[in-house]
Amino acid sequence: MRIGIVKEIKKAEYRVALTPAGVSALVRRGHQVIVESGAGEGSGFSDREYADAGADIASGPEPAWEADLVLKVKEPLAEEYRFFRENLQLFTFLHLASDRALLDALLANRMTAVAYETIQLPDGSLPLLTPMSEVAGRMAVQIGASFLEKSRGGMGILLGGVPGVDPAEVVIVGGGTVGTNACKIAVGMGASVTLLDIDADRLRKLDQQFQGRIRTVMSNAYNLEMCVRRADLLIGAVLIPGARAPRVVTEEMVKSMKPGSVIVDVAVDQGGSIETVDRTTTHEQPTYVKHGVVHYAVPNIPGAVPRTSTIALTNATLPYVLRIAEQGLVRAAMEDEALAKGINTYRGHVTNRPVAESFGLPFVSWRDLVP
Repeated sequence: MRIGIVKEIKKAEYRVALTPAGVSALVRRGHQVIVESGAGEGSGFSDREYADAGADIASGPEPAWEADLVLKVKEPLAEEYRFFRENLQLFTFLHLASDRALLDALLANRMTAVAYETIQLPDGSLPLLTPMSEVAGRMAVQIGASFLEKSRGGMGILLGGVPGVDPAEVVIVGGGTVGTNACKIAVGMGASVTLLDIDADRLRKLDQQFQGRIRTVMSNAYNLEMCVRRADLLIGAVLIPGARAPRVVTEEMVKSMKPGSVIVDVAVDQGGSIETVDRTTTHEQPTYVKHGVVHYAVPNIPGAVPRTSTIALTNATLPYVLRIAEQGLVRAAMEDEALAKGINTYRGHVTNRPVAESFGLPFVSWRDLVP
């Protein structure tokens, strides 16, 4: 199979879809890999390293996009739609439930698009989203602590406090991978941590995991109001696989927060879980202030640590890439239900139910479209 790796063009996105080690694994099995020149520079991987691993280096994006299977990290931007064509397979983070323009372009070109974030194992876990959620959850606390500094717009408090001075109140909404990893860092930095979730069993597991070092609270409107009001740092970590994130924190709740408090909404790439997160920001201009609260709404948080993120992502994606390259997508998906759930569009149809429901479009099983 011919596999293309393109350079990410999203602003301040320094990750790349595959490391040289991943390229080597594909080439050793007889596949051709075309890497756009400079694709790995942001993650610290040179063209020479890719060439030594057996890749063909292309001077521009066109040769990589002409491959049978294109690997990316982030969803294609509008200027990349010109490369879309029937029979092209795309494997990347898509987040289609919050991007109607991209969905329409994929459908119009009858593209096959497989989303990292909707590949789901029988136990409900998301193996390709997990490493990026781990990074984003850990960074959310690091970022929040930084913006609590007075010089960065915050109220001027230290996350862990000092002897005789209370630590900051960190409130995390959502107890999945992002929330759990945010807890690890916040607890490690000495903050006072409250985590809310709608799943009592999940709260029990987290209570056991952190051995009483966090408060666990059942998530409902009343409890959210109480917890958000006292938060110095509020982290949105709500996820419904494939679907738009629910807006669980209302604007009225945000209005009740202290001036100079900070919000980091990790769910912004799925539309955001906090009502006042009404726009996305960038790594260059990461925040805005609304109702006196600093809002951080960067949709590609792991892009700030691209070396770590690229290696972690390749570790997760490479087994699926190898399977697709060896067997073809249809056969591989027929044999692997987790991969099958990743197919979001196929032959001009929406083949992921949450995405279809987000826009009121018909859902069609990709299996029904296989010739």
